[in-house]
Amino acid sequence: ESRAANASNKEINIQWYIPPLAKPSIYTETKILLLYAYNTKPVKISNIKTFSSMSIFSGHLWIPLARIISLREKLSNLKQQVEMLMQNSKSLSSASESISFLEQSETLKIISSKKPKMNVEKVHLDEKTEEMAKRCLSEVKALLSVVPALSLPLTEIPFDVTLQSIASLEDMFDPANGCIITEESLFNWIISLFH
Repeated sequence: ESRAANASNKEINIQWYIPPLAKPSIYTETKILLLYAYNTKPVKISNIKTFSSMSIFSGHLWIPLARIISLREKLSNLKQQVEMLMQNSKSLSSASESISFLEQSETLKIISSKKPKMNVEKVHLDEKTEEMAKRCLSEVKALLSVVPALSLPLTEIPFDVTLQSIASLEDMFDPANGCIITEESLFNWIISLFH
């Protein structure tokens, strides 16, 4: 029971692992093991000996470490770009709010009430950032696809871009840590790549 698991919503759990005995030869690149598990319905496991479910899936992929590090750097740059876009739109909306409201205290209430929701708001990307996102996501798709050779570059972004979704992708490709992804549209896209 101490090893029981609960997931109240759909989620993907990602972990990275380098087995100590998996030493690459001098002729091959270093690869790292991506371990994933996800559930498509809420799950409550109270007894692991008797539990079976058709809504839980798991698997693994060997991925070149150099490509993971390179992709994480690109995702970090994309996240910074999204943050800048959000900051600019927030500045513009703050300016228009302060003009439309006479009392400063009311304006401060409106701005502060929007802050907690900022991470999950859909971001409107400019052309440069959209191209950057498509390149990053095409690389994610190539790394996670079962048949990478058939993985064509993306022509459109397959999920709602929010600061949270980009931050989750950046965390996903951090080999030093694992992550849990729960955002619906990002979740759906990633599990489609595992099939």
